[in-house]
Amino acid sequence: MTPGPAFSSLVQDFFMQRLMSQGNASARTVASYRDTLRLLLRYTAATGKPPTTLTLADLDAPFILAFLDHLEQKRGNSVRTRNLRLAAIRSFLHYAALCDPTSLPTIQRVLAIPTKRFDRPMLGFLSREEMEAVITAPDPSTWSGQRDQAMLATLYNTGARVSEIASARISDAQLDRNLCLHIRGKGRKERTVPLWKRTANVLKAWCARLDSVAEGPLFPNRDGSSLSRFGVAKRLRTAVAAAVQKCPTLAGRRVSPHTLRHTTAMHLLQAGVDLSLIALWLGHESPTTTHLYVEADLEMKRQALKKLDGPATRRQRFRPSDSLLTFLDGQ
Repeated sequence: MTPGPAFSSLVQDFFMQRLMSQGNASARTVASYRDTLRLLLRYTAATGKPPTTLTLADLDAPFILAFLDHLEQKRGNSVRTRNLRLAAIRSFLHYAALCDPTSLPTIQRVLAIPTKRFDRPMLGFLSREEMEAVITAPDPSTWSGQRDQAMLATLYNTGARVSEIASARISDAQLDRNLCLHIRGKGRKERTVPLWKRTANVLKAWCARLDSVAEGPLFPNRDGSSLSRFGVAKRLRTAVAAAVQKCPTLAGRRVSPHTLRHTTAMHLLQAGVDLSLIALWLGHESPTTTHLYVEADLEMKRQALKKLDGPATRRQRFRPSDSLLTFLDGQ
């Protein structure tokens, strides 16, 4: 039987042909798959299997399960991240099965590995007072402080994902007549979100300090490159730490860029905005995702409860139970 293609060729063809040429995958998707395979190959090297000598037979189900356990136990990855890595491996192996049918039995056992279930905690969000304290915490007299104020105000106004705000360009901000921000979202989907006058004014003042071209990053770092997702999260943590002095309820809170996204959705919901419009605002694939915010809003549940009378119950006169039953109940 003719031997299948080399493992290194499969990896290169998967990225160059399958993802980029045939699938026209976004740069974020390619980067995510690249990181997964890079972690996998480094793990194989640590277990004594150099990547250049790997074959598909080496990537059997027990080995992949051990790698997934390594991600959770050694690298501290969440179950969500574990499942994302497994999805990337599955995608690669689906392609490998087409190129090397002889490896199909091994690949099928890996594809049978289920995604791991995980708890879905209630969505966390900030109050209006807490959000105001976070936005105004950076020092606007400094370059980085003015950038952080503009970035946090934009995050709250638009409900953008951290990757969307990090990749925003100067030309995406329309600050003349139609005050809005053009956002490039997941899956190559684009949307336009209106800006409050306050947010637009903060962005105008910030853009006046930028001497970059229109396609330059809207929120650059000191080197002029786009802030990374880690960089955005770090600047937010700094702002939250400074805001604690003004708003003590923020002490001990874990606030991420996604928390601000939840905050935007919750405040829109509390203001009476329809769920379908909030879904469009956030760029959700389906409005059913937006229903999570209804579940998290305790005040809305209280208001709904007030519209319903409690069940009518009859009070019964107390009667002592039999002495033997009383004895057993006490054991």
